[in-house]
Amino acid sequence: MRSPIRVVLADDQTLVRAGFRSILDHEDDISVIAEAGDGSEAVRLAAAERPDVVLMDIRMPVLDGLEATRRIVADERLRDVKVVILTTFDLDDYVYGALKAGASGFMVKDTEPTELIHAVRVAARGDALLAPSVTRRLIAEFAARIKEPPPSVELNALTDREREVLGLVASGLSNDEIAERLVVSPATAKTHVSRVLTKLRARDRAQLVVLAYESGLVRPGWLG
Repeated sequence: MRSPIRVVLADDQTLVRAGFRSILDHEDDISVIAEAGDGSEAVRLAAAERPDVVLMDIRMPVLDGLEATRRIVADERLRDVKVVILTTFDLDDYVYGALKAGASGFMVKDTEPTELIHAVRVAARGDALLAPSVTRRLIAEFAARIKEPPPSVELNALTDREREVLGLVASGLSNDEIAERLVVSPATAKTHVSRVLTKLRARDRAQLVVLAYESGLVRPGWLG
């Protein structure tokens, strides 16, 4: 039997943390191991506990969630810790920055309990970016503000098929959906994604999405 997914909750609102804990702890394969009331505490707990997932609010005292995410991602010892940003639509500007800083994805705070549980599981296994339809819309919006994407030397290392796979990852497709689109096996699709991650030295799929848009490989509205 696999060990439960270990989660740290970081939010300055006690009731929000209590609500999320009650939902997650009810699942046999998820365990909330600690709670943080500010970003600084979240960074400390991430280093001390090495959780699988940190659910990170953005607006918190002492240190905001964006900077806390940067610090966790920058720590090589915490490379396996996935940060999922908790946001509301009026904080969209922060979302793009968080993904660029290395967050593995994001979700809206008023999400349904089943979606919260699914998000934690998805983030833990690093299989797909969270809420692909929302992610695509948000990233496309900010990518549209980039007038001329700088040339990407890293993309030159990719084969034509790997570029195609990167584009599909950027559209929010899972490995299974990529396999269906390319008419290959899920194992082959997973191999392609792994090679792209390695060649681009990306932490996870979320970083691939940002890179694909910023490099101009994918344009707003692509596959929309």
